[in-house]
Amino acid sequence: MRLLQQKTSLYTEPQKAEKMGLYPFFRVIDSEQETVVSMGGKPVLMFGSNSYLGLTTHPRIKAASVAAIEKYGTGCAGSRFLNGTLDIHIELERQLAEFVGKEASLVYSTGFQVNIGVIPTVASRHDYILIDELNHASIIEASRLSFARVLKFKHNNMTSLERMLKQCKPGRIKLIVVDGVFSMDGDIADLPEIVRLAELYNATVMVDDAHSIGILGKHGEGTASHFGLTDRVDLIMGTFSKSLASIGGFIASDKDTINYIKHHSRSLIFSASITPASAASVLAALEVIRQEPERIRNLWSLTHYAINQFKNLGFDIGQTVTPIIPIFVRDTMKTLMLTRMLLDEGIFVNPVISPAVSKEAALIRFSLMATHTMEQIDSALDAFRRSGKKLGIIP
Repeated sequence: MRLLQQKTSLYTEPQKAEKMGLYPFFRVIDSEQETVVSMGGKPVLMFGSNSYLGLTTHPRIKAASVAAIEKYGTGCAGSRFLNGTLDIHIELERQLAEFVGKEASLVYSTGFQVNIGVIPTVASRHDYILIDELNHASIIEASRLSFARVLKFKHNNMTSLERMLKQCKPGRIKLIVVDGVFSMDGDIADLPEIVRLAELYNATVMVDDAHSIGILGKHGEGTASHFGLTDRVDLIMGTFSKSLASIGGFIASDKDTINYIKHHSRSLIFSASITPASAASVLAALEVIRQEPERIRNLWSLTHYAINQFKNLGFDIGQTVTPIIPIFVRDTMKTLMLTRMLLDEGIFVNPVISPAVSKEAALIRFSLMATHTMEQIDSALDAFRRSGKKLGIIP
């Protein structure tokens, strides 16, 4: 047996969970991503989706995607740098920049590629990257790709961030990168204090708004807009696979910075462009967000209701203030069992266990969509109450 096979054959954790009937990943859905999905022909309430505004099935967005295929075909057969730039890519970049309040933007094929393309390009040898310890995995990987020195500060701890900034040598780029909304805990970055420290120590601020676009800000523009700090945040990153109902991502900043990234970012230059259908669907989603502001209002109404109800039931939901509600179980086996018990009751949620988090932070990630109803949330809460009591998670 070769060394690779020796290594891979020793990894048996998924098989063990499967034998116990508790394996919770790669579950197959055979329908659209709506508040109710079909799994094996059975209806299941979906509380594990990132489609916060419920736009993946919007008829106008679907029609725009189909029309783009009819006009441009299914792909661009090349990178943006060479033959893969379409007029709708340029229009999308113009609208995204306008939406988040920046001079220019640049579209990538995925959100992950944005971070691994931008962060190593902006901060290079002898520079510094300062990251929150709970940042998304794509930021962690991007930091590893850079030749800059990486400093990790405690989650949303500004004393820790300042201590890291004091370690940085003057005259070097100091790039502070944070999630706007943290994807597992659902809390919001302390952006006002981050910006204050950045200005004090001449640092650059980049906000990953993957889970903030469509949620925070008056019209869903993201975290900087939410705090009124758009002009003081240097780089705004966003993805299309959550509120914008497609796949892809973007970075927005001033024109000179975008021009530099455009000509140096390897994950942009050496990757195929976003498909015509994806670009068209994002353009349509932006239009829907502008014309249907009630979606954001309804999402927040549902969020406040669900957060209060989980607290009333006695669940530990941490510091969340967003549609991402972590149900801390703090035990891997109980987390898997709770996931299974909820699915048996027709409730789809996502377990988050080690190594994604520490064993003591194992949780269920419960996420809301603007298209959920109060009745659907109540059904989920009832299932959580029954299962939580059986497992001793709540009194």
